Amino acid sequence: MTALFWGSIMGVVYAYFGYPAVLSLISLFRKPKEVHGDKVSHPRVTLIITAHNEEKRIDRKIQNTLKIDYPRDKLEVLFASDASTDATDEIVSQYAHKGIGLVRAPQRRGKEFAQKCAIEKATGDIIVFSDVATVIEQDGISKIVSNFADPTVGCVSSEDRFIDEKGNVSGEGAYVHYEMWLRSLETKVNSVVGLSGSFFAARAEVCRDWPTNIPSDFNTLLNSIRRGFRGVTDPSSVGIYTNIKDEKRELDRKVRTITRGISAFMENVELMNPLRYGIFSWQLFSHKLMRWLVPWFLIIAIFAHFGLSVRSRFYRALLIPHACFYILAVLGSLTSSCSVFVKIPFYFIQVNRAIAMAWIKFMKGERFVTWTPSAR
Repeated sequence: MTALFWGSIMGVVYAYFGYPAVLSLISLFRKPKEVHGDKVSHPRVTLIITAHNEEKRIDRKIQNTLKIDYPRDKLEVLFASDASTDATDEIVSQYAHKGIGLVRAPQRRGKEFAQKCAIEKATGDIIVFSDVATVIEQDGISKIVSNFADPTVGCVSSEDRFIDEKGNVSGEGAYVHYEMWLRSLETKVNSVVGLSGSFFAARAEVCRDWPTNIPSDFNTLLNSIRRGFRGVTDPSSVGIYTNIKDEKRELDRKVRTITRGISAFMENVELMNPLRYGIFSWQLFSHKLMRWLVPWFLIIAIFAHFGLSVRSRFYRALLIPHACFYILAVLGSLTSSCSVFVKIPFYFIQVNRAIAMAWIKFMKGERFVTWTPSAR
């Protein structure tokens, strides 16, 4: 019982703190893999923006896209419509004279299928992916593309800025900030293990193998590793998001995304071979698998703690801070307080609730292909 309790606690601590601590330690003895960018040259770029029934937001995204500061003769813009049934396609078509292209999937088969249709039409040496909800800064394309001047880079992730309507960082924003910090550590040591799915870029050759049943951001990273490249994050390339209006739908989005991520991991377990993929195998294990095991560590720790508290005064006393964490998480679900002491426990439990639900759906054989964008 004691081993179960402390083993589970250590599993949680390693997933969130031990892994970045080891990365930091490695960086002291390993020459940092700095990204050597080039903001002068401008390779031909195709920007693919995926949409499904986005008539209410599509015009704002188009206006944001038209403001992008990149040589127009080297920037191809394609909206990939996942067989939208509203006015999305008609709105996009109205901007054809301004260089905005439309690629419509023949039937609704999901985000990745729509992206695949657009990739087949793309002419860029670098392909940038975005979605309708993401605001890209005026120089965002130039910044993210500049990283490919480094021949070791196969894909690049933007960094997320998650804000509410007043511009304040929410509890989830703090969680996202942690993820961005972790990616910066991974970039210094070797390669990131995940990309921001709503704004990332890759070499065209990395996008040749494009399965439609695997999240495109994760697949792009794995393809890069297989081809001898690495993935990096660029702090100067920012994807801006507004707060989520419907948290129930956002939980569903998390469950769907994680379920597909677990499925992709299981289909690519050969990347866990350190003899072939070196340090990345350890990174994949630590960042993905250990993180996805955290909800089970939490459940084991709760039951083991109750068992230990029956016969030990020390463990009974330890129940107080243990219970307080979950009480704060409950308060976070009941209040609009912006205090990190309330919101962080709430989002931590929400994330791990989503992971547990994703595991259950994965074990039941459920897979997700189509998607409905979260209202923001």
